[in-house]
Amino acid sequence: MRNRLILLPGWGLGVSPMEPLAAALQGLDEHLKVDIEPLPELDSSDLQDWLDELDESIPQDVWLGGWSLGGMLASELAARRGERCCGLLTLASNPSFVAHEQWPNAMPGETFDAFLAGCQADPRTTLKRFSLLCAQGAQDPRGLSRLLLGGAPNTAPSALMAGLELLAQMDTREALQAFRGPQFHLFAGQDGLVPAEAAGALFALLPDIEIGLIEQACHAFLLEDPHGLAGAIQAFLHECGDD
Repeated sequence: MRNRLILLPGWGLGVSPMEPLAAALQGLDEHLKVDIEPLPELDSSDLQDWLDELDESIPQDVWLGGWSLGGMLASELAARRGERCCGLLTLASNPSFVAHEQWPNAMPGETFDAFLAGCQADPRTTLKRFSLLCAQGAQDPRGLSRLLLGGAPNTAPSALMAGLELLAQMDTREALQAFRGPQFHLFAGQDGLVPAEAAGALFALLPDIEIGLIEQACHAFLLEDPHGLAGAIQAFLHECGDD
């Protein structure tokens, strides 16, 4: 099913931010089938539990892609599936969301801990703050933030916490190195959550894969410029199809 792409959304905001991109991709290529798979709603922050759930609900032999946390999960699932995955694409997705010694180009630990504490105390306010960070660097950050928040599902606080705890511990570098299929990783130059420097760090780690940086774009670039993003993805898929 080389003509099928499954997209995974990011933390907390549901599938609606992905819908304009999916529609733009379908509009560019009528033979490409694009589906958005909601993230599991689990109380567990064990990565294997999340991957088991996704592995069961996503067909084999498809392209896997995702935004932010969704891209990290797609990376891990691609590595788990190996040759049973056509290829991988991630959008504004850092191999490690939280900075550590081996991967400094990420969110500082103290910032993330404050986020975690905020989510425990007041999930709705934290989600609002998160949507503002996603829209930081956009042409109309407040409008984009409202759009993100307006489509957010009513997720149980325990599932939101589990997703954040998962985000804190994930490091997909090994998975990305292990997966031998085609990879395309797109970053945003004005991202308020994933530093643009992560693109260069990933290229240093994996010089044989495709990495792109859209300079004037925020973390929510898939909602800000779905057609531009779709064009870049379509060019990559087309190139892989010609190999």
